[in-house]
Amino acid sequence: MPTLHATVANYSLTLMAVGSGDTEKTGCRVAKMALAHKKSILPAAEERRRFQRVKVHLLGRYMLPDRREFPCQIINMSPGGLALLAPGIGNVGDRVIAYLDHIGRVEGRITRIIDNGFAMSVGATARKRDKLAAQLTWLANRDILNLPEDRRHDRILPRNPISLLTLEDGTKMTCRIIDMSLSGAAIAAENRPPLKSMVLLGKVQARVVRNLEEGFALEFVHEQLAETLEDSVTAR
Repeated sequence: MPTLHATVANYSLTLMAVGSGDTEKTGCRVAKMALAHKKSILPAAEERRRFQRVKVHLLGRYMLPDRREFPCQIINMSPGGLALLAPGIGNVGDRVIAYLDHIGRVEGRITRIIDNGFAMSVGATARKRDKLAAQLTWLANRDILNLPEDRRHDRILPRNPISLLTLEDGTKMTCRIIDMSLSGAAIAAENRPPLKSMVLLGKVQARVVRNLEEGFALEFVHEQLAETLEDSVTAR
């Protein structure tokens, strides 16, 4: 009985032919299936080759689909993905929203589980990827060259990131503290107050100094004490 040998996408197939017509149809069908399988695995491989990850040590906070929030530490990152150490681990495919020191807000999905954490993709436009690449280059060079931090005080993550912001006109709105220091804070909120306007974050008087992609930055009028910082900015 004649046989037909076909090698497609590294799969060696031996097809027993009942008739030449059936053999051609079967071979074509198998070839199409193998090529479809090959196409399905190419994007992931191309994605891994396109972006080179760099080792970084960034603090952040992330939220899982069930709205649970956890602190995290980024251990490596590229414009297309990152790996982080985290206490709360979701499932592969879960959507994650994270706020990272120096980087800001990133979104993506969990791609694999690692020891004490997980890896996730980063969904971004080409423009955002270029910005991420520049930020990661600076962070990598800062660590290699031991460059000084570009902020006056270390940034920290509050245990409770939810706070109350009071605007100049007395309007109050709930906001999320992305990170903070003794001299200021990065805030995520639906509405951005005008630049240079005065606000109260909790009971701390502050000035809006610049807009961020996901919110705005505040500079405290008076430098705060480390012992009372979190209680002051989250006071209601």
